[in-house]
Amino acid sequence: MANSESAAPATRLHHAAPSSEQFTAAAAVFALLSDQTRLRLLWALAEGDADVSALAASTEAARPAVSQHLAKLRLAGLVQSRREGRRVVYSMTDGHLRRLVVEALSRADHQITGEPWHA
Repeated sequence: MANSESAAPATRLHHAAPSSEQFTAAAAVFALLSDQTRLRLLWALAEGDADVSALAASTEAARPAVSQHLAKLRLAGLVQSRREGRRVVYSMTDGHLRRLVVEALSRADHQITGEPWHA
């Protein structure tokens, strides 16, 4: 049995008027996403969990740079890590971030291709 709240659309806001603290937190997320390498890393992680080697290969970035960007993302709480044997595997922390990354890149696609905007 699903309750009415679980059927609410994903676009529903949690609060009618976000607080100053919420705007500050959201701006911090956007600031982290403003770096192309971090955005590429999050795009790769939106596809699934990966270690530093796989992320370096998929983003065509140097391993040390990938590690530094992942550390920033982890400290901000946007990615999490877990140890699997000798490897450290990274994943996104939540679906909100995944949707934000996908939507930002979808919007960029419309902007570049000239595809009509969605209502």
